[in-house]
Amino acid sequence: MALDDLAQKKSGWPGSGLAKGLAVTLRTMTRKTHTAQYPDTLPELPPRSRGVIGLFEENCTVCMLCARECPDWCIYIDSHKETVPAATPGGRERSQNVLDRFAIDFALCMYCGICIEVCPFDALFWSPEFEYAETDIRDLTHERDKLREWMWTVPEPPALDPGAEEPKEIAAARKTADKLAAAQAAEAAAAAAPDPSDAPGEPGEPGAPGAPGEGAPS
Repeated sequence: MALDDLAQKKSGWPGSGLAKGLAVTLRTMTRKTHTAQYPDTLPELPPRSRGVIGLFEENCTVCMLCARECPDWCIYIDSHKETVPAATPGGRERSQNVLDRFAIDFALCMYCGICIEVCPFDALFWSPEFEYAETDIRDLTHERDKLREWMWTVPEPPALDPGAEEPKEIAAARKTADKLAAAQAAEAAAAAAPDPSDAPGEPGEPGAPGAPGEGAPS
């Protein structure tokens, strides 16, 4: 079979491809469009959307783990050390890192989420906000004040499954609270109990009525 005959057999009658394309166009013209009229209508994003990164700087210990693991090197951190006086007399002074600068360059960020995953102290969180485009690329470097503002847009974590195991942190805190409550209850019960030394003794015992030396006739 010649190549021309094979091509004609596959294509059918001449102009069939054009007719199929026009049929698809006519079908879609009669259907309702699903185009979202952004920005008049905001999109419904899933709860785990990766929009922008928020910083909860109270949890940051300047461990530099996020900056070291970032594949784009778009996290900039500056800090200094301060000496903390001893908490008890005779104790030793400690030194701690104090955060001076925490910035993320979203012009370089590829939204991989590695910095959030490796943070051991839960200082970085995903926010679904995505409307932070700028006309100047330098404005895409968000300093820690701007990153702190994004924290207020971070959604609450989803509720745990009813059959899930309780987190270790909450279990430890609950156990400590139960021990403290039991100790306080024991102290209250001991304070409310009568003192045995105030009770009258048996006859013949010191402090009992009629005992020698307590005014009773011998």
